[in-house]
Amino acid sequence: MPYSNFTLVTVRKAFGLETVRAIGLFSEIEPVEPSEALARALTKKAPLAIAIATEKAKSELIVSEVLFELWEHFEQRISFFSGIDFTVDVEAKLTGVCDFLVSLSPEQFELEAPVIVLVEAKKDALTVGLGQCVAEMVGAQRFNAEHGNDIPCIYGATTSGIDWLFLKLEGKTLSIDMTVYPLAQCDKILGILASMVAQKA
Repeated sequence: MPYSNFTLVTVRKAFGLETVRAIGLFSEIEPVEPSEALARALTKKAPLAIAIATEKAKSELIVSEVLFELWEHFEQRISFFSGIDFTVDVEAKLTGVCDFLVSLSPEQFELEAPVIVLVEAKKDALTVGLGQCVAEMVGAQRFNAEHGNDIPCIYGATTSGIDWLFLKLEGKTLSIDMTVYPLAQCDKILGILASMVAQKA
């Protein structure tokens, strides 16, 4: 069963996760002002992505732009991947392709631990991607541990491109931020993503 087959219910049961739902989990995070280049790109591309209305269009035209900005914000000291196979544990059914994955390693030609952020782009409903995203976060925990580069928290996001919902996995505790951040708050979205990379969220 690939990551995409997991629902929030099945992933919690399979991996014994305790879920905490919180409002404003990341609300105190300082925003990061987007560059002029990102602002221009989103102004031009977001309406087209909305009109096309597919996950692929939103991934290519919006999400990749935001993550590229994150990569530049950290002066290319991190790496991010799109559409990468992330098969970690076949027996545990932690297999499949991730929409986007961010690693704290600057190595861009091959994925290295520690993986820290998983982002799933969905056509519309953010909650549809929760199970898949959480399963990928569990996969990242195991991947990091197996490579001797374990870190305290793994983060995730499900996004329609226009709206973003963020998650945090610490041990067996899964925290879901019930606050949805719209693309109009791109500075806040960037701030949250940057705090995740810096392990400050």
